[in-house]
Amino acid sequence: MKKLLKHIKSCLLLMLLAAGMLIQQSCKKESSMSTGTPVITNIRNYVAHPGDSVLKQVGTGLWVVISGRNLKGALQINFDGVAGSFNDAWFSDTSAVVLIPSVIAFPSVPAKQLNTVQYITTHGQTTFSFPIVAPAPQITSISDEDAFPGDSVKISGFNFFFIKSLSFGGKVITGYNASNDGTTITLAVPPGISQTGGPVSVTTNSGSAITIYNVEDFVDGVFQNWDSINTYPWGSNTDNSSTDYPGNTGSYNVLTATNLSAGDFAWYNGGRGVNMGGSQWVPVANIDSSLSSYAVKFEISVPKSTPWSGGSIYVAVNYSFNYIGLYRPWINAAGKITPFTTNGWVTVTIPLSNFLSNNGTGTPAASITDLIGSSGNNGMNVWYINDGTSTVAAFTMAIDNIRVVKIK
Repeated sequence: MKKLLKHIKSCLLLMLLAAGMLIQQSCKKESSMSTGTPVITNIRNYVAHPGDSVLKQVGTGLWVVISGRNLKGALQINFDGVAGSFNDAWFSDTSAVVLIPSVIAFPSVPAKQLNTVQYITTHGQTTFSFPIVAPAPQITSISDEDAFPGDSVKISGFNFFFIKSLSFGGKVITGYNASNDGTTITLAVPPGISQTGGPVSVTTNSGSAITIYNVEDFVDGVFQNWDSINTYPWGSNTDNSSTDYPGNTGSYNVLTATNLSAGDFAWYNGGRGVNMGGSQWVPVANIDSSLSSYAVKFEISVPKSTPWSGGSIYVAVNYSFNYIGLYRPWINAAGKITPFTTNGWVTVTIPLSNFLSNNGTGTPAASITDLIGSSGNNGMNVWYINDGTSTVAAFTMAIDNIRVVKIK
């Protein structure tokens, strides 16, 4: 019996020693995988393309896969000196998925950091030479599409680097200021633009961007501008004072309300609505386009003396509440309230895909026809409504150049 126990103890000891050796070998192997200096061998597309997905150069704002060795334990991955976004928990020792920064201020990047990927880990770092280029420019918005000649406007977008040419409303612009990060261009509206305006275009070393719509266009798609086009709005409060609302392009309308009770939907009381007769929202030939292809646009000016912090602008189709284009810039998606004012006039864009049921908070229409009818011609209403739960003490907003524009 003693011999048997001694034999069992010997076997257990041997098993423990063997297990310890295996654990030690595993730890050594893991240690060798996580403590060596990182090495980058290539950079690939995150989503593989047909054929070889290894990249020869890359632009900004893209997901890529860095291949190499000892890539676990990443602390920071810099592209031209700007940190990318990643989650090291997704990494293996041989690959790392990284989002390249969407904005890199190429003109200000030090020469030694240009076209480099710096990979920093808990156990070392490396720098990999790799071409990082500015993609073609993109125009996302224009602060005031119908600004008065001489007034300042801002073009927003991406990759406004190494600009070769710029035009606004069809006019070539030579004097402008481009932000260091390539996201904005500021210019003064040139004189002499025609009443139908023209597009905005930006050409850089990497390509060109041009708007599908015209700026300074006071004719095409316009329902109401209180000057040359008037689709018989009733309830309007027309004015043309450049003292009250500087930068106006002629006459405009002013929407006002005082001590407006919560839940007051009586848009027909007290100059709170612009009600327009039938006009062509979308050409019949384009009636089958997607809802996101067209948008209602208008310019507004909200004085700093009367910040907007309650109630909403409702854009309706011919007095119907079936679908509402809702605009309330004083509240963000998280529900945070920031009283809203403007510095002069700004352009508001509400895509037709944003016309929703349930007072602008539900679901979109099935199609353009479902929204405005098969003819593409219908009336339009712009109302100020207190759809909140508190009384609005005061509201004042000037509005002008109500129109429907093709945006895609």
